[in-house]
Amino acid sequence: MDEVATRAVGDRELREFLLYLGSALTAAGEATNEIEDRLRRVAAAYGAPYARFSVLPTYVVLSLTPGGTATLEPTYQLRGGLRLDQMTALYDLLRAAGDGRVVPAEGSRRVRDVMAMPPRFRRAVQVFGHAVLTFGICLILQPTWGDLILAALFGVLVGVLKLGSARWESLQMIMPVVAAFTVASLTFVLARTDWANADLRAMVAPLVTFLPGAMLTMAVVEMSAAEMVTGASRLVAGVLQLLLLAFGIIGATQTIGVRHGQTPDGTPENALGSWAPWLGVLVVAIGSYLLQSGPPRSFGWLLLVLYAGWTGQFLGNMLVGGYLSGLVGALVLTVTAYIVERRPSGPPALVSFLPGFMLLVPGALSLIGLTEYLSRDSVRGAEDLLGALGSMIAVALGVLCGHPLYRSLSALFARLRRVR
Repeated sequence: MDEVATRAVGDRELREFLLYLGSALTAAGEATNEIEDRLRRVAAAYGAPYARFSVLPTYVVLSLTPGGTATLEPTYQLRGGLRLDQMTALYDLLRAAGDGRVVPAEGSRRVRDVMAMPPRFRRAVQVFGHAVLTFGICLILQPTWGDLILAALFGVLVGVLKLGSARWESLQMIMPVVAAFTVASLTFVLARTDWANADLRAMVAPLVTFLPGAMLTMAVVEMSAAEMVTGASRLVAGVLQLLLLAFGIIGATQTIGVRHGQTPDGTPENALGSWAPWLGVLVVAIGSYLLQSGPPRSFGWLLLVLYAGWTGQFLGNMLVGGYLSGLVGALVLTVTAYIVERRPSGPPALVSFLPGFMLLVPGALSLIGLTEYLSRDSVRGAEDLLGALGSMIAVALGVLCGHPLYRSLSALFARLRRVR
């Protein structure tokens, strides 16, 4: 009887640990099919090689044995995005659990500790990081000098708004509309005084942390892996986020009023020269590291992955054209991220390539196109929306193909080393 009771307690603790891992990986933004594979490997390390999982946006279903009792648990207690330092700590725990080196009850406690980790940097540094990130994204979007100045100032403003609303969940839900309305209103007020032009690039760049580029890309990845429920849910959530941001901008145009010739424009002017996007990659890396509390000794790896992805997209654009350049960039970025993960000091792949989605800018292009469409420039807006859709699919295909390609290359190099 004691043995049966002990086994029951052990199964309950293992179920709880797997639940927490699944919930935390969902909060990190990992694709559902990858989460299920990782959970199966952890379960096998603890004596449940035939465990089955179904991960959905709001709950996890697991069964430790075929035909055994299935447990359904909501994941609301761990929802919310994770910073880069939290992701690193989570994947360190996941690696230890994959080798069976963590007691399940201790593992559950460590997951809760990861979710409660305070940011590495103070609030002032986070606001500065948001401004730096905004500046870098604006450089990539081919701005004018005026765009850069406005983007940096608005980056500080939006950073303060985000931090101020962090404690209240109800404010976080409407913050995309509030931030977009505030930034757009200030831009149009400045435009009415002829101090600055109303350019969508200056308005979109400060809203970069609201853009669902990673969410939209992962939605396509999940649907390609036959994870229809999660993929469709993520796609709807991403589109709704874009609509909220676009609604805030369009609401500002109606409230403030914009004279003829001052309607939002999304046409790149490339006033700074071809060097601007290459500098933008460095600036984005710095901003992401400060804003998302990058883990120690990870900045160099992050910079390497971002430049690899950007170089891949640049060369892809020269060789195969605009849409496929996103596929090449995402493919190079993903493979490089997994190679970096194998290094002793390298951060997890997800930590490296999630900031890369901001470089490939499907979310920014989607917002620009949607805003232009809703502001009566339907022809240009439709063109930009179609371009953003093509870029999103190309990036998703690059991510989808990147991991299998990395595994094939790893297997090939392993065989070559054995032959030598």
